[in-house]
Amino acid sequence: MSGTPDIKAPVFTTLGCRLNAYETEAMKDLAQAAGVANAHVVNTCAVTAEAVRKARQEIRRIARENPGASIIVTGCAAQTEPETFAGMPEVTRVIGNHEKMQPETWSGMAPDLIGETERVQVDDILSVRETAGHLIDGFGTRARAYVQVQNGCDHRCTFCIIPYGRGNSRSVPAGVVVEQIKRLVGAGYNEVVLTGVDLTSWGADLPAEPKLGDLVRRILKLVPDLQRLRISSIDSVEADPALIEAIATEPRLMPHLHLSLQAGDDMILKRMKRRHLRDDAIRFCEDMRAARPDLIYGADIIAGFPTETEEMFANSLKLVEECGLTWLHVFPYSPRKGTPAARMPQVAKPLIKERAARLRDLGASVAARHLAQQVGHDHRVLLENARMGRTEQFTEVRFDSDQPVGQIVPARIVGHDGQQLRAGA
Repeated sequence: MSGTPDIKAPVFTTLGCRLNAYETEAMKDLAQAAGVANAHVVNTCAVTAEAVRKARQEIRRIARENPGASIIVTGCAAQTEPETFAGMPEVTRVIGNHEKMQPETWSGMAPDLIGETERVQVDDILSVRETAGHLIDGFGTRARAYVQVQNGCDHRCTFCIIPYGRGNSRSVPAGVVVEQIKRLVGAGYNEVVLTGVDLTSWGADLPAEPKLGDLVRRILKLVPDLQRLRISSIDSVEADPALIEAIATEPRLMPHLHLSLQAGDDMILKRMKRRHLRDDAIRFCEDMRAARPDLIYGADIIAGFPTETEEMFANSLKLVEECGLTWLHVFPYSPRKGTPAARMPQVAKPLIKERAARLRDLGASVAARHLAQQVGHDHRVLLENARMGRTEQFTEVRFDSDQPVGQIVPARIVGHDGQQLRAGA
């Protein structure tokens, strides 16, 4: 009918972690059910000051390319700095991390954001006691599904703003998790990844205080058709005995752990208010690899934390070899307003950048060594698209011919290009 504007489904942009990506999919369902239209939703990250800058940059880009668009900002940066985004003329509405998962938040925006709700809806996330129950049946490729089992964090590392964006730790009950994974397997997913902000704290707020290892073993027992279970980043010092046993003995639990290590120097770890020392990390990696020789480690490491000397940084470099790390996720330190570390003596920015580059170079070197070691070996590869998949250790494999997406296929590794393995014909 002439004169009637086109009604378009909302467009979502996700910045940051896999948990954000999971929640974006949940928001899509909520927005669709509420009839929200003609809006752009930006799900932000607050892990570094750079992440917040990129969020603002993305909002301005959307506004330039979509004049007059309604722009909704949510996520961790919106939670921790609502005034920053409320002050942007491009922004229509700011929604907190708890509010974004509530159906009534979205119903108040429909249709076309007409309603009486406040422009800024951001409450105290630390008062939230339950994880949002909204479930989705997987997202991303047909290869794997991500299941949120935990949110928030009870720890207060001196560099981290995330607890103030995500709130205190809340767990999804095991029965709910198991039922969701059963649905995902029934829908054809061959791999499921458990995600959370502080995954190893799962269960502390539930009756009887079960541990993450209890959840893993329950999933593997009650969902026998699940071919692969993977766990995302964990804090090694919080790995419970049942989890350690499962990693060592359960072949369907993938031999790839991403560790939240952050540094390799004891004084820096103490100033970060971490709960482990370098020897704890080294011992964990040695013990777990002895129990499961094919285990591969990734790790988060921060370069240039306040007060870090060259000697202290050298200990982080040495930790890469001493723990046998393969995949490095390097963060140049970025002060976050409101955190204790932001008030500590800062390392010069050029030095932070240089140290981060050295860590990344070392990361490229150990990754290339891992790739070279796989040549001539057979792997079972889960296909993410027709020409690329991942091994059980999460290493990318490139194929020269089309493969069945979402399926697990055997492959003989014949070479690599420094970033991916290459499968034989």
